[in-house]
Amino acid sequence: MSTTKSIKSALISVFSKDGLEPIVKQLHQQNVTIYSTGGTEEFIKNLGIPVVPVEDVTSFPEILGGRVKTLHPKIFGGILNRQDNESDVQQMDEFEIPQIDVVIVDLYPFEKTVSSGAKESDIIEKIDIGGISLIRAAAKNFNDTVIVASVNEYSLFLDMIVEGKGTTTLEQRRLLATKAFHVSSHYDAAIFNYFNVDETILKTSIDNGQVLRYGENPHQKGFFFGDFDALFTKLHGKELSYNNLLDVDAAVNLIAEFKNTEDTLQCNASTFAILKHNNACGLATRNSMKEAYLAALACDSISAFGGVLIANGTIDAETATEINSLFCEVVIAPSYDEKAIEILSQKKNRIILVLKEVELPVKQLRTCLNGILVQDKNNSTDNKQSLKNVTTTTPTDQEVDDLIFASKICKNTKSNTIVFAKNNTLISSGTGQTSRVDALKQAIEKANTFGFDLNGAVMASDAFFPFPDCVEIAKHAGITAVIQPGGSIKDELSINYCNENKVAMVFTGTRHFKH
Repeated sequence: MSTTKSIKSALISVFSKDGLEPIVKQLHQQNVTIYSTGGTEEFIKNLGIPVVPVEDVTSFPEILGGRVKTLHPKIFGGILNRQDNESDVQQMDEFEIPQIDVVIVDLYPFEKTVSSGAKESDIIEKIDIGGISLIRAAAKNFNDTVIVASVNEYSLFLDMIVEGKGTTTLEQRRLLATKAFHVSSHYDAAIFNYFNVDETILKTSIDNGQVLRYGENPHQKGFFFGDFDALFTKLHGKELSYNNLLDVDAAVNLIAEFKNTEDTLQCNASTFAILKHNNACGLATRNSMKEAYLAALACDSISAFGGVLIANGTIDAETATEINSLFCEVVIAPSYDEKAIEILSQKKNRIILVLKEVELPVKQLRTCLNGILVQDKNNSTDNKQSLKNVTTTTPTDQEVDDLIFASKICKNTKSNTIVFAKNNTLISSGTGQTSRVDALKQAIEKANTFGFDLNGAVMASDAFFPFPDCVEIAKHAGITAVIQPGGSIKDELSINYCNENKVAMVFTGTRHFKH
């Protein structure tokens, strides 16, 4: 038997009518019998095209306020029958079941209804029953039946029947069945997640994957699953790479710490950050964006080469002119002056992104062994209210400001980490070290390399000090105030050293490991 099938009949029952008209007209032109119900039937009638009501096939009316329309053996028999099965063929004749060659469905918009904030009764009514059943039936029987399961497939199907002159191949039907099972599984996952309160069960479905040039390295395949356009407007530049996306993610999370600065001395000031390999290599808060950028760049002008830049406010022409002299992969800001865009676009590959006001996910997922680790996102940010003075020397107002500033950077830096800050500027950091002492020594060496004076600077640590060696080394380097979570059984050793050497130290009670 030929695997190419002619379309002689179609059942159409859709929510979205966008793009449906040319399909209906093409089917009519190819002498296809069209069955339909409800609003779709009315739509087809208004086009002046003959349509057979489903009720004429089933001899049973639509009932329960439209909840039951197509759920009938004469409909599902027409979809599920195997045309090469003698018994199926006999039963089709015996019960006068019409053959249905194509099923076109578009489900009720459950996810959109949930996101709209609708009341639960309205959400429940948007759980499609007949449509999802039609999809599964037609997709299962792809050997004989064509399934168009979403408005997103309308144009693909139209192209098929135009080019094939009313016929489809087995390969085409299998492709549409695959898409249909994706639609049904995604739909069911959304419904489950709406009802689910058991955090030990994870169902996730993302239907807008993007193929990347490659993964972390050129020999690795890479993909991004998510709605990038919901978070950014891309103004210019090449496609983002796997590594670009990781850096952009780190940048967005870091700058989010500096959106609301009421807790600091420099309320509503401009903050600029430069990141490389997911860690900040420069960050500063100033009265203008240009000053903030230049101060951030001065932190480590070497690492800034090829980095990702992000601002918490508008990038103006003056700032853009300074940025333009640096080779950087990505620039991100909530807005730009028109002239700034013109300047930054002079480098054809430079990616320019506008960051939108969108809520980021509250859960984090990563693969681990043969499974997935899930955790709440670290949304705890240290502030003045969370600081507990544990030493006889208390930090000055400027030191408190710098301590909170440093802690925000520390939270977003790979562990083990130590961060030095002074006057709302990142001086240096030790990142991703196997010991906190090593991270501290790295931070000191880096500060010295770039000629920074650590006298009067503050130190932030992502975790507690089990011994007083870190505060001792920091004191000798010029550090005058320290912020750390505390919680070691030997906290008193570090506290005593600070008291003896007039170093201010505050505890936050919150660890900020980042692996």
